[in-house]
Amino acid sequence: MSITDFLTDLFNPNLAFLPKALAIAVMSSIVCGVVGCYVVLRGMAFIGDAVAHAVFPGIAVAFVLQGSLVLGGAVAGVATALLIAIFSQNRRVKEDSIIGVFLVGAFALGIVIISQAPGYAGSLQQFLFGSITGIADRDLYVVGGAGLVILGLVLALHKEFVAVCLDREMSRSMGLSVFWLDIVLYVLVTLAVVISLQTIGTILVLALLITPAAAARLLTDRLGVMMLLAPVIGGSAAVVGLYLSWSYDTPVGGTIVLIATAVFLAAWLLAPRHGLLTKRWRRVSGKDLAGSARPSSLSNPSSRQEPSPASR
Repeated sequence: MSITDFLTDLFNPNLAFLPKALAIAVMSSIVCGVVGCYVVLRGMAFIGDAVAHAVFPGIAVAFVLQGSLVLGGAVAGVATALLIAIFSQNRRVKEDSIIGVFLVGAFALGIVIISQAPGYAGSLQQFLFGSITGIADRDLYVVGGAGLVILGLVLALHKEFVAVCLDREMSRSMGLSVFWLDIVLYVLVTLAVVISLQTIGTILVLALLITPAAAARLLTDRLGVMMLLAPVIGGSAAVVGLYLSWSYDTPVGGTIVLIATAVFLAAWLLAPRHGLLTKRWRRVSGKDLAGSARPSSLSNPSSRQEPSPASR
């Protein structure tokens, strides 16, 4: 399918779900790209995975009650994030163990709940892998509003988040409330995950949160530039992924994730300073330059010293 045909379908009244899917995919990718920068800096990818599974029971309850899936997932995700933050204060059990307990527990609860609904098998597949056909107008407004709230909180608490991500003990000595900042960050990760579920699903949403931010981390050493690059990479992956999915009839979520992964691999190999091939090329070029600049008395006749008149 050509780009012109894709644009024609976007404005086709009979395909009203397509522009909605594009809008939600781009908005969620931008939000996940921004929030994902803190996740990558702090090395808390496991948190994102836990939240992605923790929202499932809320979505299942909302599906059974015919309510808003976004709202149901947000409530369950925030509740789980709070429990993780509270239980993690007991240093007897490490944070990753606490996350693992709530991850599998919440996901199992969601499976039990949704299994009570008729025709749950198809719905379960939709929740796991996403669907672009079931997007309602209210979900579009909810995602847009939630995205603005998330970006507003990120802008307001950016310095505090960076301090906690880089050095928690130093942040405590500076008088920052690390516990409450953890909770706010967990909640933001939860909301970013929830608004991305309908287009990408619970299985793949972690990639939207981590991959663009990781690629941006390879491309720059400046946090401000990283937080600009990550949403650009995520949003571009959403647009290209939806176009390819619509053209070749492939799953939307999987296609978007593959595009983002391809960008990450390209950055891993070709990033200006940290790319693998770039480093090797720079190393080889440096050796060549050093070798050509080193004088050699064997190859350069002029470098041989003639005996002085006094020594003749």
